[in-house]
Amino acid sequence: MLKTTAVAATFCAVAGAGIVGYGETTAQAAQAQTQAQAQVQAQAQSASSTAARHGHGHGHGHGHGDSFSETKKIRVGGYSVNVSCSGRSAARKPVVVLMAGGGDGLDTMAGLQKTLSKKARVCSYDRLGEGESDQPNGTQTINDSSRILTGVLDRVTGDRPVVLAGHSLGGLIAARYAPDHRDRIKGLVLMDATIPALTAGVSKAIPESATGMAAELRDQTIAVNEGQNPEKFIIVDAKVRSAGNIPVQIIRHESQYAEVPDYGPALEEMWAEGQEQWRAISGRSRIGVAAGSGHYIHVDRPDIAVKAIQRVTAQATARS
Repeated sequence: MLKTTAVAATFCAVAGAGIVGYGETTAQAAQAQTQAQAQVQAQAQSASSTAARHGHGHGHGHGHGDSFSETKKIRVGGYSVNVSCSGRSAARKPVVVLMAGGGDGLDTMAGLQKTLSKKARVCSYDRLGEGESDQPNGTQTINDSSRILTGVLDRVTGDRPVVLAGHSLGGLIAARYAPDHRDRIKGLVLMDATIPALTAGVSKAIPESATGMAAELRDQTIAVNEGQNPEKFIIVDAKVRSAGNIPVQIIRHESQYAEVPDYGPALEEMWAEGQEQWRAISGRSRIGVAAGSGHYIHVDRPDIAVKAIQRVTAQATARS
């Protein structure tokens, strides 16, 4: 079993299938995520109690989506999907929807959600196969994942504009979703999003002649992209399509591949080039490097992640 932080930047965790990657964080990061989850749940319970006192129960708010502030299960397309929402909606301001990486549940976004929900309405959810949501019935494509995302947005955001902020595989799904849903997606934040052509990229960066850890990294990455992951999600290489002129912030890690010394530079170049390719999603795309960060930017540098999401949300609000 390959245990290396380098894997985290190239494919999603498949612990159940004997592969470790996206979902594997350091012990310190895991502890921080657990603490953050407890904090956001406590805040959500408090907000829910406040809403109840003021007569704002669990229901739809004039096309603005459900007004609940808690973590609960909703039905989407015949599946049970675990969703967490907190914070209050403001006129014209988009709802922020956080999308975790592969192998991760919404709990990994809890710290980010807690901070952001002080000034905005923020939701997150477990995709099928992750966290507390149902398992998918079979393999999933981007169309399947998009249908679940649409169902979640219909329920929690209604007709309000949305800013999607995704990490890793969550970022790739957000970036693939936005071009077909320009009526509702008004901004994107991609936190070390899985690159548009990962299979081709890793096959080029690590040749077939490679051995040891590098060869295992290449083979497992390709296997995961073919659907050997918790979501049974097939990650297909594809060109970047435009989502119009929405504000987009792309953030990539500073260093991730030190544990694959022979191919580390090639992998870093592959990843940087892939992040640059995401710029084609909008004429208003900006890209930056999170200094001192590995793949889990929202854990290593939450300050950078928060500022990026707040900036994109403000830009999207100004355009509405």
